[in-house]
Amino acid sequence: MILLLPAVGVMVLLAVALAALLQFSVLEFIPGSLRTGGLTTRNLDAVLTPLYLRYIWDTVLLSALTTVLTLVASYPVAYALARSRSARVRSLLLVLTLAPFFTGAIVRTYAWMLVLGNTFIRWPVKLLFEPAGVLIGLVHFSMPTMILILAAAISHVDRTYERAAASLGARPRRVFWRVTLPLSMPGVASGSLVVFAWTFSAFPTPELLGGGRVKMIANVVKDLALDAFNWPGSAAFAAVALAVTFLLLAVVTRALVRTGGAAA
Repeated sequence: MILLLPAVGVMVLLAVALAALLQFSVLEFIPGSLRTGGLTTRNLDAVLTPLYLRYIWDTVLLSALTTVLTLVASYPVAYALARSRSARVRSLLLVLTLAPFFTGAIVRTYAWMLVLGNTFIRWPVKLLFEPAGVLIGLVHFSMPTMILILAAAISHVDRTYERAAASLGARPRRVFWRVTLPLSMPGVASGSLVVFAWTFSAFPTPELLGGGRVKMIANVVKDLALDAFNWPGSAAFAAVALAVTFLLLAVVTRALVRTGGAAA
């Protein structure tokens, strides 16, 4: 029971924070003042307007696209990291995968601003301050985590199954699609869930690469709280976004568990 005390303490702190958030969300906003008024539902009515719902939809769309593209881009690297016979190749891939963790998110984002802003490369289309540029940054930041999770899952796939399929006449491509990929689905599910949840709450990447034109949930909460000093409105939007987050994570988790179970 003693070992459960830290977890219980964290849960209590989280419950207190959520209670304070919900309390602020139903208090009246007084323009020009940091004080709040009485109880009201205007804040919730305001964040359910098409403008704010569009920000939530944009966040969901960017998070889903980031998850899919990160998975597609990371799986070959993770496969090479787990299956390469050369220790040098594995070490090089591991170093390249871990290198981004040693630089801050702000530094990496400013580096992407230089790259996407036609400073070094002339892009045929505008990428900086556009959804496409934000998507590129989110995929780049998500890839190291996805690669490590997928590599761990692939490394736990018993190669005996792959050799058995090959001995029965299956070509390497068929072995991958029918054996390796299905058995690595737990890693695919875990990595996708982590990336989706992280992207859904991303702040510095859309804030800097979006340039105020591409806003996700965290950016809207910041604008309401720190720019407009509308703490009740910010709390109401955060509460609605949190409810949407829990709902989407439940749906995604259930879908991924079903996929992993079917693959197994």
